[in-house]
This record gives sequence, C-alpha cells and structure tokens, in this order.
Amino acid sequence: MKQFIDQLGTTHTFEHTPSRIVSLVPSQTETLFDLGLEDELVGVTKFCVHPFHLKATKTIIGGTKQVNVAKIKALQPDIIIANKEENTLEIVAQLKEICPVWVTDVLTIEDSIQVIRDFGNLFNKRTDAQKWIQKITFGLNDFYEFIKSKSAQKVAYFIWANPYMVAAGETYINEMLKLNKFENIYDFNPKYEGRYPEVIIQKMRIQGDPELVLLSSEPFPFADEHAFELGRHTHHARTVFVDGEYFSWHGTRLVKAFDYFKVLHNTL
Repeated sequence: MKQFIDQLGTTHTFEHTPSRIVSLVPSQTETLFDLGLEDELVGVTKFCVHPFHLKATKTIIGGTKQVNVAKIKALQPDIIIANKEENTLEIVAQLKEICPVWVTDVLTIEDSIQVIRDFGNLFNKRTDAQKWIQKITFGLNDFYEFIKSKSAQKVAYFIWANPYMVAAGETYINEMLKLNKFENIYDFNPKYEGRYPEVIIQKMRIQGDPELVLLSSEPFPFADEHAFELGRHTHHARTVFVDGEYFSWHGTRLVKAFDYFKVLHNTL
C-alpha cells in the first residue's frame, strides 16, 4: 500500500501503481503522454488535442465541465485526473464514487512542476518526470536571461467576448504574464470580482490604459472585429492575437512555452 497527497491535500492510497487513467484536463493529458503513459490513458476529453491522435485512439468522455459518468465507469479506471479550475466540485464528487480522483491546483510555475513530480511518483515514472523538470528549469533560467533586457508593458488579457472577460489576479495566466514582464491592468483590481471577471471595455483607458491588448486563442475564437472594437477603447494599444495554450496550459507544455514567448516578444 502506498500513499500519495494531491495538491488539495487529499491523501490517496493505492495497492498497485494505477494503470487505467482517465484525464479530464487537456494540459494534464499532454503531460501524462509526455511521461510515457499513453497506454495507461483510457479516457480523455474532447478538448484533449495534444497529441492529436489520442482523440482517435482513446474513449472521449465528454468535456471538462460536463462528463459522461456512465462512460467513465465503463472504462473501469484506477484513477481520474482532474483540476480545481477546469472541473467542477459536482463532477469530482460524482466521480469519487467510481475511483480515486486526483485533483491538481496550479497557479504558479512551481505548482506546474509539482504536477509533473507528483505524476512521476504516482505512476512510477520518476526518471521521465525528472527529465522534464530539468528541461523546464533550463528553459526557465534561459528565459529569465532573455526577458531581463525587456521593458515592462501594461496589458489586458482577454479570454471571452459577449460579454468581455479577462484573466485577472490569482490565475496561472497572470503568472505567465508576470513572467513576460506584462503588467496585467486587471491584476487584483478590487473593483472586480472573481479571477475571470466581466469587464466594461469602455472603461479600459481609466482602468489602466494597456499598451497591449492580448486576445487568447482559447476558449473564445476572437476575430478582427473584436481586435478593432477593443483597440478603440485604449489610447494607443496594440492588439495581438496570442496562443492561449502557452499562457494557460501547465505541465510539460512549459518547455515549448518559453520558445513561444521569445518569438512573441521579438514580434512586438
């Protein structure tokens, strides 16, 4: 019998290393694959698009907010991997009736590294996990060298339209913005409630007047008309479409994120 503690502080006990995994989180599906656990993955969400072939070879159990409980139960999983932000309390409570539900809680790069470390211990992939952690550590130190010569810029990071919503403080996205020396005008703004608040774009000038307006590729498909509309409500902000996966996906995705961020800065 082995005991492991997830990022919510829940203790899980296993007689054997879990060998049938259902993942409810796209970034964690990618991380599990990168740790050499493709064969152990039996169920994934319709949003688990990396690597792309998993959607054809694994059972799709729904999305991140709505899952097919019967389908998951039929897969007879040993463990279900969830995330505090991506999945609901109701889903986790339901699925605990089937098997242990491991819940991650990722707000920082260290939290992201801990996910990899935990998966390495949990699934007996410690060597693979350590290799990825080393890659991330090397990439992070290299990026620190790159970014230190860059000037800070005020930004607003939009994730939705109709209504317009942004990433605010206490989010992983906000940590990625800080890493890039992007000062989020909605970071810990007491006028807003929640980590992804609705905002009145007509007030952007008086609420920070960003130099950059970043439009995430997910979860909303922003188009040129959104960029034009948002740009009108700043003084001289540049509106930039960004790949949301590199700002919001944790785990092994970080290795690719550092290179993406460099390219982004070199185009600004």
